[in-house]
Amino acid sequence: MYTFDTNVIIYYLNQDVDIIKKVNAIMESNSLVYFSAISEAEIFSFRELKEVDIVKINNNLNTLNIVPVDSKIARIAGFLKRNLSIKIADSIIAATALSTRSILLTRNIKDFKNIPNLQVEGI
Repeated sequence: MYTFDTNVIIYYLNQDVDIIKKVNAIMESNSLVYFSAISEAEIFSFRELKEVDIVKINNNLNTLNIVPVDSKIARIAGFLKRNLSIKIADSIIAATALSTRSILLTRNIKDFKNIPNLQVEGI
């Protein structure tokens, strides 16, 4: 099981070869893949998005399990932000991975390296 960081989808859509190989391998293995609702908000917040980009994003997100920010995730995220001084979006993404007991796949390992019990895999 994996939770994709926001940057995984961004690089995937930008045709990054390493990300495409990894994501395709995960998807072909029929592994459960989670994506935080906060990551969804981050992706749709880019000012440069064009209609064609929105269609691509929607097509990709339809293959993932979007995880809403519920009370459990919010509390874990609050704890992580308070104690580790990480950005709120990153704390919510990490809390999503912890809550789903999945591996966080990211391009930015350093953003998550000090989080106890979080399994992180970089690309």
